[in-house]
Formats: sequence, structure tokens, C-alpha cells
Amino acid sequence: MSYEQEREYQTPYMVSVIDAYVYQTLQSVIGKEVVIETTRGSVRGKVKDVKPDHVVVEAKATPFFIRIQQIVWIMPN
Repeated sequence: MSYEQEREYQTPYMVSVIDAYVYQTLQSVIGKEVVIETTRGSVRGKVKDVKPDHVVVEAKATPFFIRIQQIVWIMPN
């Protein structure tokens, strides 16, 4: 194996699974109040931003960055 091939093996890269239905649902509630249940508890607040891997929910003027993979359910409030 050449040096270049060895370096290619050692280069870290990110693998992420996108849950398209959850992502689309979150996009539909941007700017609205929601309750999001996660594997660690629930967060109640306004959806400020949605990315393929996380959502930003503002609760009591504090932003929460929630990984989409950790979401159990979403309920508009």
C-alpha cells in the first residue's frame, strides 16, 4: 500500500444519517412554539433554525441545540 493510500485510510470523515421526515416536520414549524421530547427529556420553546443534523430551540432566551437523532417526538404547542 502506498503512503497516499495509507493517509486516505487515516483521514477521519463524518457519516450522518438524515431523517428526512423529521427534518421536514421541523422545517414546517420554524418560528412556532413546540415541545420536543428527546432521549434525555423534553424541551419547550420556539424553533429558531433547522439543519439536517440538529434543530435550535429557544427556551427562556436560551438556545438549545438538539440532535435530530435524539428526538423521540415533536408536538406543536
